[in-house]
Amino acid sequence: MMININTSSKKLLETSLDCLIISVFENKLTEDKLFSEVDRKLDGIFKTLVKEKEITGSKGELTLVHTYDKIKPKRVLVVGLGSQESFTSTVSSKISADAIRYIKRKNFSTIGTVIHGSAGYKDLTKELCISLVEGMILGLYSFEKHPQKSNNAEDKHTLNIIIGEFQQPYKKTIEEAINYAKITSEASIFARDLVNQPANLMTPTLLDKESELLATRVSLEYKTFDKSEMEKLKMGALLGVSKGSHEEPKFITLKYMGNPDFPDKIVGLIGKGITFDSGGISIKPAANMSAMKGDMGGAAAVIASIGAVAQLGIKINVMALIPATENLPGGSATKPGDVLTALNGKTIEVENTDAEGRLILADAISYANQLQLSPLIDIATLTGAIGVALGSVSMGLFSNDDTLAGELIASSESTGEKMWRMPLWDEYKDQNKSTVADIKNTGGRQAGSITAAQFLHEFVGETKWAHLDIASVFMSSKTNGIYNKGATGQPVRTIIKLLSMNDHSLFS
Repeated sequence: MMININTSSKKLLETSLDCLIISVFENKLTEDKLFSEVDRKLDGIFKTLVKEKEITGSKGELTLVHTYDKIKPKRVLVVGLGSQESFTSTVSSKISADAIRYIKRKNFSTIGTVIHGSAGYKDLTKELCISLVEGMILGLYSFEKHPQKSNNAEDKHTLNIIIGEFQQPYKKTIEEAINYAKITSEASIFARDLVNQPANLMTPTLLDKESELLATRVSLEYKTFDKSEMEKLKMGALLGVSKGSHEEPKFITLKYMGNPDFPDKIVGLIGKGITFDSGGISIKPAANMSAMKGDMGGAAAVIASIGAVAQLGIKINVMALIPATENLPGGSATKPGDVLTALNGKTIEVENTDAEGRLILADAISYANQLQLSPLIDIATLTGAIGVALGSVSMGLFSNDDTLAGELIASSESTGEKMWRMPLWDEYKDQNKSTVADIKNTGGRQAGSITAAQFLHEFVGETKWAHLDIASVFMSSKTNGIYNKGATGQPVRTIIKLLSMNDHSLFS
């Protein structure tokens, strides 16, 4: 479905619409001016429905009322926001997504809406505008790269949405928010599409091609290293993972210089790009292995994020590094017990070939250090253990810098892409000790996500760094709020928010 979003200074009650959306707080329905005005024109129907408790304003409640030509909109959808005290931009985006899916099922074409929670304009902020638009765009997402999968043709229906009922001084704020939200939502959708693609259609070569096309489209500097160039760079860990596959590995780089006055200050984004992970010789169970087409969720997030930063013209320098390969068993595959040498010269005992993500990230982090990128943020579907620790609600955040961790958390609170900071205490390092190499690639079952992060920490050195383990949140098992079943696109919107923050101290 296509979606057009515009503003209008014309009153929504005087606009021909298939449906007008009115959002109300629980226990404060009569305080909403638009709700009360529509009620008067509809001869008190809302008061009757409130009395009969069909309209309560509870969070997520949807009540559709026909207007029978008493006002220009043909219908009114009353959307409950829940209590005003617990209302946030995250709640706003979820409610927007649920409401727009309801609208889609009704096959309406022209919708008018107000910004949730902005009654009286006292609380109208850019964040509320952004959450409304992101919720609507992301709520309508579906993976449509292969419409031939059924008899249903691709949905080419266009939904026109008008945001109105605001005072003129807010017009610029709303238009800026719409533009920002369109770009962040499209970036999140781009990442979802990359992850949702089957592995035979998202190989390292095809991921590289997508990166090149994006670079051309938004004017990024693009370079990719093939296997021979990786050999020259001595990326032994990445090459070791790739040995079992007939697909050539790629090391993709994208660069955006939005602040050329400070060319030596460049944020590094690193994304794990395992385009299919069988586990290698330490092969995974067959059940649900197909989900491992999404083991490049970190790479997808990094690629999408830097593209959005370029589109927004943010005054910051960013470089994305994406090590990309398959992890398959084969006659030449790395075996448990083998020793690999990473780009920085550190030797690694491969105790488990299914702990491959940290191997390819080790080379990428080492390369980022050679380029003196700082701070570094790596994003990876790294461990099943993070899901054991945090369930499917939150990603894990690990960092050697309190300021960077704090800014990531603040950004995630704005977007609703939850993260929880995990410890990096020295005691966990002992689990990664090897008797035949500098380090081994797994510390065992206990504290698995922490020992994986500690492994990466060994390659970071003194660089300011954060690691986001998104294995718990990169896919959703059901449709809920802004997420449809499948890839979530996390944490694209959080990374964009972080990099677009004014007066942040990323370089302090």
